[in-house]
This record gives sequence, C-alpha cells and structure tokens, in this order.
Amino acid sequence: MSPAEGRRQAVAFWFEKARRALDSARAENAAGRADFAMNRCYYSAFYAATATLLSRGHRFSKHSGVRAALHRHLVKPGLLPIGWGQFYDKVFEDRQRSDYLDFVSPEPEDVAELIPKVDELLGLLHALVAETDEGPA
Repeated sequence: MSPAEGRRQAVAFWFEKARRALDSARAENAAGRADFAMNRCYYSAFYAATATLLSRGHRFSKHSGVRAALHRHLVKPGLLPIGWGQFYDKVFEDRQRSDYLDFVSPEPEDVAELIPKVDELLGLLHALVAETDEGPA
C-alpha cells in the first residue's frame, strides 16, 4: 500500500469513528445519560478534526495538539469559520468539565441541542477533506 493510500484509509477510519461516536451520543442522550452523550459529542468532533488534519498532512497524538492545529491550519487560514473553532473549543471544555469535575453533568436538553451542531461540524470538516487529494471519506 502506498503512503497516500494508507493516509486515505486512515482518514476514512477516523471519519467513520466520528460518525459512530455521534450515533452513540444520540443513543446515550436518548437513554438519559447526558454526561456520556457529551463525551461522545466531543469525541465525534475530535475524530473528525483528526481526519481533516490528517488529510492535509498533519498528525497529532494529543487532544491539545488537535485543538491547536484546528485553529492554526483550518480556522486561521479561513478554511473553517471562526465560530466553528469556538464551537470546537466549547465542546472540548464542556466534555472536560463533564468528565472530570465532581457533580457536573450536562442537561439532556442542552446535549440534544448540541448533537445537530456536531453533525453540522462533521459535514463542514468532511467537505474540507473532499477538497484534498484524500477525496471523500
């Protein structure tokens, strides 16, 4: 397998994980587990950002690296509107609070509003991948 083909497969892998994480967020929220749904929303965005950055030749092993690179390589050059960078930051921070602070859990209705926004972000990131040599994921 060529390096380009390997990267295409990795991009597709990460986007599929993003889609599955979003499906899981829907199921967790429907089951009344908003904290787990919040976690899955963040991971959906994280996996999609990972795929998009990888499609452009960037690979990171830490969440902070993906977050910074999303701003540096996608928001700053105008490929992704600044509001979506701010949204990514919000989902990151909300997940951090929900996962690591005592007695913090998001409201199911807040997560229910978040899920379609994460879905929209995935669509925007998928379109950026489609613009690269990696093609549609």
